[in-house]
Amino acid sequence: MGHALCICSPGTVIIDNKRYLFIQKLGEGGFSYVDLVEGLHDGHFYALKRILCHEQQDLEEAQREADMHHLFHHPNILHLVAYCVKERGTKHEAWLLLPFFKRGTLWNEIERLKDKDNFLTEDQILQLLLGICRGLEAIHAQGYAHRDLKPTNILLGDEGQPVLMDLGSMNQARICVEGSRQALALQLWGHCSRTGQPSGAPFPTGPRSSSLCRATVSSMSGLMFGP
Repeated sequence: MGHALCICSPGTVIIDNKRYLFIQKLGEGGFSYVDLVEGLHDGHFYALKRILCHEQQDLEEAQREADMHHLFHHPNILHLVAYCVKERGTKHEAWLLLPFFKRGTLWNEIERLKDKDNFLTEDQILQLLLGICRGLEAIHAQGYAHRDLKPTNILLGDEGQPVLMDLGSMNQARICVEGSRQALALQLWGHCSRTGQPSGAPFPTGPRSSSLCRATVSSMSGLMFGP
């Protein structure tokens, strides 16, 4: 289920025999909270995601999110530093220790630029899309689809490289593209899904087709072309 966690003094915790100091709350949503913590062993900042688990199913879903992180070692996919579960009476909190990205998300970057009446350049957009596609390629290579691709789930590194986060919604994809002909059919089908106009190209249906792939195509279309 994860490594043991102990509260060692007010404002500090130990995870994997390393002590971390709580700095401030970064955000919250639904049944989870994200705090900024500092590793007292290395001086680095981390994001600590705390998921409130009321039932066994919640614990299993948190464990699954941690497992998804462990599947990947890719520069465009957020990696997991540590995972543990803390008991609170009859309830539990699942804790995911993640790298901290001071630039925040792609959405934060767009909002900062908008406040200055500025925009991402074409070169920046192309580099972002390239990194996003590389991350998705790694996810698809493992047989999964992200299922929640949006600007708020894309972190930006110090050099502006995109890093896909929030892997809790990932699920197995049930379609495999084999060859350029099927790839073209998928591309045209994605265009049809986005515009509502018939593409004139058949999309493979049957047991191997999947709404998960449709979600990925639609999400990428939204990132590229906007609403």
